[in-house]
Amino acid sequence: MNTFSKALLLIIVASLLASCSFRADKKFVYDGTKMKGVSFVAPRDSLSDSCYVPVRLLNAEWVSLMPYGFCEAESPNFVYGRDNQWKWWGESPKGVAHCVEMAHAKGLKVMLKPHLWIGHGVFTGHFDLKSEQDWQIFEKRYGDYLLDFARIADSTDVELYCIATEMQTFVKKRPEFWSRIIKEIKTIYKGKLTYAENWDAYADVPFWKELDYVGVDAYFPLSEGRAPTVTELRKGWKAHKAGLEKLSGTLQKPILFTEFGYVSTDFAAKKPWENDRSLPENEALQAAAYTAVFEEVWTEEWMAGGFVWKWFPMLQPGNRARDPFSPQHKAAEHVLRTYFGKDASAQR
Repeated sequence: MNTFSKALLLIIVASLLASCSFRADKKFVYDGTKMKGVSFVAPRDSLSDSCYVPVRLLNAEWVSLMPYGFCEAESPNFVYGRDNQWKWWGESPKGVAHCVEMAHAKGLKVMLKPHLWIGHGVFTGHFDLKSEQDWQIFEKRYGDYLLDFARIADSTDVELYCIATEMQTFVKKRPEFWSRIIKEIKTIYKGKLTYAENWDAYADVPFWKELDYVGVDAYFPLSEGRAPTVTELRKGWKAHKAGLEKLSGTLQKPILFTEFGYVSTDFAAKKPWENDRSLPENEALQAAAYTAVFEEVWTEEWMAGGFVWKWFPMLQPGNRARDPFSPQHKAAEHVLRTYFGKDASAQR
């Protein structure tokens, strides 16, 4: 090969490498309609489809239904409402199926999102077991749980199935389980899939490429202040937003906030995952935090939307929910109604 040919070959190789690098770093653009959803608290008893009327009045278009399963810390003995004889109707297969049907009848789409509850509210991301035998016992029962609700999702035409929620340690230590369960879910349910990982661990999930959305429970700390302004809260999003955009570009997948929300108290943006009921009430801060999400993050091209944490069915007008995370009948509800009501094309 002569000198000219070698030089030409080097130029071609360099050009190909450069183009590959560019494609790998290319920003992802989500071309769907943003999901405007609420996280629907499972009712203890059966209810009518009128429970979805306030959701529609909020201009929301999706609900997240969340059937919980339960175990104690460091215990493999997992239980859930498999046989419909469950204390919470809205967490039983029969109740979940009926809630899906009612939501669809009201023109709402559904994300079905199984959750694990540990003991007295221990963070699920820390769930761990001491022996291989315990892991196998737990994985059998927990796997049945995920597959049973995948069947519900398929039989009721659920639009999105979130395979699990905030299982950071489990995901890291037991990759074989997750590889297998995702394959099994795909043989049952043919719709779109996501997984909900916590804000500080979403970048470490190894199986995002097997799913349709990168699901993030978006409790990012935004400000140390007692009552930060919208401007200060928007500034707090900058670094977090860069990480989300980078992962979206690397994977070429959209980011979905499988949960996002704030309590209506002082310091609500300091550690948004916490719920300290001893703090003074601050409705204005909750409203400002939601405003910051919509003004700083919602309009990003990689953003697929999100689900507000959380929404209580049949909460009577003027009443407050038992949990300060609820935006119902507060200033935050007006913020959500306003931004959810904006033209979808303007939010892409």
